[in-house]
Amino acid sequence: MENNIMGNKQIKQHLETAQKTGILKISLQRLQEFPPQLKTYPNVLKTLDLSQNRFEHIPDELGRLTLLKHLNLSGNRLVELNEVVGELLKLEVLLLMDNMLTKLPKTLANCVHLKTVNLSNNQLKEFPSMLCGLKHLDVLDLSRNKITDVPAEVGQLYVTELNLNQNQISMLAEDIADCPKLKTLRLEENCLQASAFTPRILKDSKISNLAVDGNLFNSKQFTDLEGYDVYMERYTAVKKKMF
Repeated sequence: MENNIMGNKQIKQHLETAQKTGILKISLQRLQEFPPQLKTYPNVLKTLDLSQNRFEHIPDELGRLTLLKHLNLSGNRLVELNEVVGELLKLEVLLLMDNMLTKLPKTLANCVHLKTVNLSNNQLKEFPSMLCGLKHLDVLDLSRNKITDVPAEVGQLYVTELNLNQNQISMLAEDIADCPKLKTLRLEENCLQASAFTPRILKDSKISNLAVDGNLFNSKQFTDLEGYDVYMERYTAVKKKMF
């Protein structure tokens, strides 16, 4: 019990300070319930870190914190994400790794300022198409989920980096070649055949770093693909710029 009282005192202190700073970090507290004080808290927070607790769901009151730019809910036990997240219109960074999310709300499409979304190590079976079309989204991490196919909507993703390592992907929409900014595509440890990487993807995309180890083909099958040499030209050009 004593721990709990200490915890509450600490949380009270954090809440008071956060009114001045706009930053609230209540992580590693083993909280199962959203801190009740937050339900009536003034709308001043820009950063909220509730990582490494034991939340199974997020209450509707989160939607009141409309100034949030940075929300960290990683390392909890969330099975679904409350659709009120779509009311956080200023949100730029959304960290949800290490939960048990099986699906995401369509309302995320409203968060047009998102730059970084990390959903690594969840239970997602479907590609989160509602993130396609978000013009500021730069990095999307979907590694270590259960996604089986990458749908045509992916062509509307504006990210420079897409991480799909360690999923169960056997279908890759050729539309990925249309991503206007995609440079790094990580598809290691999936269930793809070499033929998934069509000439259009290899020749016409902007992808200059393609990570494909641990799929259903060997490196020779990959290097033999039509368009591989064109992809390698982009790869080498980028590497040269780095040094």
